[in-house]
Amino acid sequence: MQSADQQPATQAGTITIGGDLTVNRMAYGAMRITGDGIWGPPKDHDEAIRVLKRTIELGINFIDTADSYGPYVSEELIAEALYPYPKELIIGTKGGLLRTGPNQWPVDGSRKHLEEALEGSLKRLKLNKIDLYQLHRFDDKVPSKEYLTFLKEAQQEGKIRHIGLSEVSVEQIKEAQEYFDVVSVQNMYSFGQQKWNSVLNYCAENDIAFIPWYPLGGGDLGAENAVKKVAERHNATEFQIALAWLLAASPVMLPIAGTSSVKHLEENVQAATIKLTDEDLQDMPLPA
Repeated sequence: MQSADQQPATQAGTITIGGDLTVNRMAYGAMRITGDGIWGPPKDHDEAIRVLKRTIELGINFIDTADSYGPYVSEELIAEALYPYPKELIIGTKGGLLRTGPNQWPVDGSRKHLEEALEGSLKRLKLNKIDLYQLHRFDDKVPSKEYLTFLKEAQQEGKIRHIGLSEVSVEQIKEAQEYFDVVSVQNMYSFGQQKWNSVLNYCAENDIAFIPWYPLGGGDLGAENAVKKVAERHNATEFQIALAWLLAASPVMLPIAGTSSVKHLEENVQAATIKLTDEDLQDMPLPA
């Protein structure tokens, strides 16, 4: 049995997704184990495999991915590194984006595409059922009933345990809830970019996991300076402080620290051990 020091992710506390999937609140996002532009294989395949194996050793038991990462590369590497999966590991994946080249992400919410995406993810991940399947985007070119009905039916068929959404408003969450229980929302969110506070509050009120991506994003110079100031106070990296703030911001927050480096992974997960002080939170106030 490893100690909390050896498994720092366990110090972030836990969250239960959908009533039956309990995971540590410091998770891993597997987008960065692909090539430049999230396109093609990683520059260092063996390091990508080491990163994935190291996540488990550090106490991470939730990995976020998508069929569009690579495309397909991230899911394939997860299966290569970790299958057969540890009993406690939950893998969440997503569908609903096409890839036409590096950094290109056209939306496709058509039933045909989602059927192919889901079947492909099941095959690549070597699973009979995906524990958390998230719709990557609402598609304004397709009636929402088409993709929401598909997800509901795939869940009824036993191919999906729980369903989540990505980059959505409160209104879109409520629309989806007419078809199925929404157990997670994955929106861009950080100390410097809090435009989704209304969504975070709705998730907190309704026991929905909030999975923030781009945790150091925002482009707000004042926010960047505040993060830097707190990082210096703790002798920590700015990324560690950004993650520690997310953990403090809400009990439904499930940060996914993504990297293609074992060294950076180990650094990032240490954020779970950082407790922000009252002084820190004056510089970096929690969301209202």
